Amino acid sequence: MVSDADTGVELEQADAGERASSTAERLEREGDVAADYLEGLLDIADLDGDIDMDVEGDRAVVSIIGDDLDVLVGRDGKVLDALQDLTRLAVVRETGERSRLMLDVGGYRARRRAELVDLAKRVIEAVRVSGEPESLGAMTPFERKVVHDAVAEAGLVSESEGEEPRRYVVVKPV
Repeated sequence: MVSDADTGVELEQADAGERASSTAERLEREGDVAADYLEGLLDIADLDGDIDMDVEGDRAVVSIIGDDLDVLVGRDGKVLDALQDLTRLAVVRETGERSRLMLDVGGYRARRRAELVDLAKRVIEAVRVSGEPESLGAMTPFERKVVHDAVAEAGLVSESEGEEPRRYVVVKPV
């Protein structure tokens, strides 16, 4: 015999499954819209690159892979950040929903993420040894998120301070 409690659990599981499915579909749609936009941009700029789409956690991730794409990254990733913002706007225009899409060009963000994780590990160790908070230099929101995640994974605490564009991370002992 099935009780009301069992039925409620089954309904909650079904609802969770539908939400996960609709979220995955929404993120895949974001990736498709972004890919179309970026393919058009590559054609206009007469640049060669392949578009790779993925879903990581709660974000669509789109990468442009190829050689000679530095012009789309720019100094310190500034062009990439602007291109990501434009791509997100294209997704919002098409879907009507805010996008947290992440864009990478030529592996720049992947390399930068690895550098930031290494930096965070060194700072984490220094904070553990000294017992004193340590501030890092100004970072973009993407860079701060990478550092915050590494610090949290190590069991320490971090927070962002300052105002854009000089916002930075402070790593603190527990």
